[in-house]
Amino acid sequence: MKFSERWLREWINPSISTDEMAARLTMAGLEVDSVEPVASSFNLVVVGEVKIVEPHPQAEKLTICQVNVGAPALLTIVCGASNVKDGMRVPTALVGAQFPSMQIKKTSLRGVESQGMLCSAQELGLVESGAGIMSLPIDAPIGEDIRSYLQLDDVSITVDLTPNRGDCLSIEGLAREVSLLTETNITPVNCVPVKATMSDIFPVHIQETIACPRYIGRIVKNINMSATTPLWMQEHLRRGGLRSISPVVDITNYVLLELGQPMHAFDLQKLNGSIQVRMSHVGETLVLLDGQTVTLDDTTLVIADEQKALAIAGVMGGLESAVTESTQSIFFESAFFAPTQLAGCARRYGLHTDSSHRFERGVDPQLQQRAIERATQLLLDIAGGEAGQLIEVVDHNTMPIRPTVILRQARIERILGYALPTQQIEAILTRLGMQFTALFQEQTTQIIGWQVISPSYRFDISIEADLIEEIVRAYGYNNLPSRAPKACLQLHPQVTIDTATIQSVLIQRDYQEAITYSFVDPQLQEKINPEAAGITLANPISNELAIMRTSLWTGLLQALIYNQKRQQQRIRLFETGLRFIKINEQLQQDKMIAGIVAGSRLSEQWGISSQPVDFFDVKADIVALLGLSRQAFQFKPAQHHALHPGQTAAIYHGKNQIGLLGALHPSLMQTLEINQAVYLFELQVAPLCQATVTQFQEISKYPSTRRDIAIVVAAKTHANDMLTCIQATASELLTEISLFDVYQGEGIETDKKSLAIGLIFQEFSRNLTESEIDTVMTKILKALNHNFNAQLRK
Repeated sequence: MKFSERWLREWINPSISTDEMAARLTMAGLEVDSVEPVASSFNLVVVGEVKIVEPHPQAEKLTICQVNVGAPALLTIVCGASNVKDGMRVPTALVGAQFPSMQIKKTSLRGVESQGMLCSAQELGLVESGAGIMSLPIDAPIGEDIRSYLQLDDVSITVDLTPNRGDCLSIEGLAREVSLLTETNITPVNCVPVKATMSDIFPVHIQETIACPRYIGRIVKNINMSATTPLWMQEHLRRGGLRSISPVVDITNYVLLELGQPMHAFDLQKLNGSIQVRMSHVGETLVLLDGQTVTLDDTTLVIADEQKALAIAGVMGGLESAVTESTQSIFFESAFFAPTQLAGCARRYGLHTDSSHRFERGVDPQLQQRAIERATQLLLDIAGGEAGQLIEVVDHNTMPIRPTVILRQARIERILGYALPTQQIEAILTRLGMQFTALFQEQTTQIIGWQVISPSYRFDISIEADLIEEIVRAYGYNNLPSRAPKACLQLHPQVTIDTATIQSVLIQRDYQEAITYSFVDPQLQEKINPEAAGITLANPISNELAIMRTSLWTGLLQALIYNQKRQQQRIRLFETGLRFIKINEQLQQDKMIAGIVAGSRLSEQWGISSQPVDFFDVKADIVALLGLSRQAFQFKPAQHHALHPGQTAAIYHGKNQIGLLGALHPSLMQTLEINQAVYLFELQVAPLCQATVTQFQEISKYPSTRRDIAIVVAAKTHANDMLTCIQATASELLTEISLFDVYQGEGIETDKKSLAIGLIFQEFSRNLTESEIDTVMTKILKALNHNFNAQLRK
C-alpha cells in the first residue's frame, strides 16, 4: 500500500514526525518498506502564465515565450516543447533555480536570451518519464511557489502488509491504525447520501449469493466527460502509485485508495436488459480493459448483462462496456465478493489488479453503500450529472457473520507475561472499535474477561489470540517489561537418558531400526526361548501370529531370514519394544532393546578386504550403549538355549542380569537354514536410561608412567577377574588399566595363556618415583599369584 503522508494527515494528524510514524507502524506489524519524496529537490519554481508565444527566428523547433510570473516585467523564455500555447499556466523556473542536476542561468539560445525555463513534470521529479510542459489549472495563482501550490513538501510511504491486514489497504484503514497507536482522533470524510434527482434504475439479479451476497448500483446520467480531474485528486492518485485517466476512472480509483472499496463504472448505453452476477460459461470469452482476450472457465464469477459477460467480478472490467470519451451515462458498481471465491481467480488468467489484491484479502462487507455515495458525490462535483436511486440487492443469510470471542484476562497475562490493567485493556478495545461486554467472577465485581465482537472491517479477528495480538500491538511491544527467565535448578546425582538417545548410538554404528509384530510364530519362539512362558492369543490373526513375544529376537530373526532370501547378506538391525512374560500367572512387560548382526564387519569397499563380523564387534557396540550411563556393567559367561555355548555372555548391572549377547546356536542356524554366523543381543532399557552426572576432574600437569606386564595363567581364568583384582590391589596411583594382548601357542603350556596388561600410574600433585611404582607393582604381582597362581612370563 502506497500513500501520501499529507493525505493521511488530512484524516489524522498526530504530533509526531514522519520517521516516528514510520517506526510506530513498523513496530505494530505494518512494515514501512520505503519513504520517498513526492518530488525532486528544487527551488525558485513558480506558477507562470504564458502571455505570448512566437516562433524562434533561427530554429523551427523552438518558440519564444513571454511569461508572467507576477514580476513587473514579463520574462522572455525560449522553449522547445510542442504543447506550449498562449494563456496556459505552467511551472516556471527562475534564473538561479537549483535542480538536482542543473542550475538555471541566463543563456542565449540561437541569439535569443532566455531568462528561465518552462518545466515538465519529469523535470520536477513528479513522474519518471513524460513529454511536454506541465499544464496547471487556469486558476493557479500567478507567482506562487510551485512547491507550495502543489504541496510538494510531502512523502510517499509504502507499507508492506501481511495478507491478513486487508483492512489497511486504504487511507481510512491506515488512519485507524495511527489513531490506535497515537491515541489521536480521526477526521473522517463525510459520505452523506446523495439525493436522487431521477427515478431511473437498472435491474440487478444475483445468481451466486454465496460468492456475492451484496451488490449495490446506481445510474448517473448526463455527465460531462470533457471535465478535468482536479489537480488535488491527480496528485493523491500519483502519490498512491496510480495515474490519472479520466474523471470517472479517477474517482473509482480515488475511492479505492481512500476507503478501500474497489468499484467499477459501466457505460450504461452498452448494457442490455439487466445486471447478472453469475458463474461464467465454459468457453465464454471476454476482452478485458488491457486488451487481453481471455477464455473463461465455469468457476469464474462474472458480472454480465442478459447477452454477455461484462467483467471478471472483483478483478477487471471488460473493454466493450468501458467508459469512453463519448460516454454520457454510467452505471456505478459497488459490491462485496467473498475472498474464498476470488482467491486464485486473477492468477488463473495471469492477472493481478488493485481490485483483486483487496478482494482476495477481504473487504469490509458494510462498506459498499458509503463508497458508492462518496463516488457519486465526487462525480457530481467534478463532472456534473443526475444521480438515480440506489439499487441494492443483498442476501443477509450469506453475509459474513461477526464472531463473538471470549477474551480472558488470565490468558492475556499468560501469553504476555505481564498483567495489563483492566482499564487499559478496555481503552484499547474501544480504540479498536470493538463491541465488548465485561465478564465478572461469580458473585463478585471482579472482571475476569470480556465478550468481544469485532467491527466489520476487522474480518481477520476470529479467536482469542487475535485479540491478544491487537492488545499488545496497541500497548507496544517495546513497552512490555524485559524479564530474564527464572528457574530454580538443582543438580541431581542421576540424569535420565531417553530412548531416542539410546537408539541414536546404534544408528551411528550403522544399524537400522526394525519394527516387528508383538505377535509371533509359536513354533519359532519355542525354539528360541523355550523356558519363558508365553501368552497365547484367544483370537489370533493367523497361526503364525498366535502368541505374544517373550523376546525381540523372534521378530528380528524372521527379518534377517526375509532379507537374506533377497540377497542381502550384511544385516545390522535393532528394535525397541516390549516383551511379554508370564510370571506366577501375572503378566510382566519389559521394555527391551535388541539387535541382530550378520555378514561383513564393514560395507564392501576397495580399501579394506571383507572380514566377517565376530563376537567382539557386537560386544563393542553394546559397550558403546552401556557407556551412555557412565555406570559399571560386567560381561560374564552364560548359557542360553538359542546361543552358542562358547560364545554367550550375560550382562550384569551390579548383581542384576539385564541382558544377553551371543552367537546363534549352530543347530538353530541349521533349522532356520541360515548359512552365515549370526550374533544377537537383548538388553533391558530401564537400566540404560539412568546415568550418573559427569564429574569434573582436573588434568594433572605431571607426567604419567606406564608399566606393561605379561602374566601366564590357566586358560580357563577370566581376564576380567584379573583386571578387577589389579584395581582392588593397586593404590590411587593407578589411573588406567587395559588388556592389550592374549597369547596361546609356542612357549606357553597347552593349558595356559599369556595376558599382556598395560598399567598407567600418575600422581596429581607431584612426579612419581620409581620406588613408589615398584612397590605397587610388587603388591599387584603378589595378589595375582595368590588368587590366580599367575606367573610373570619369562
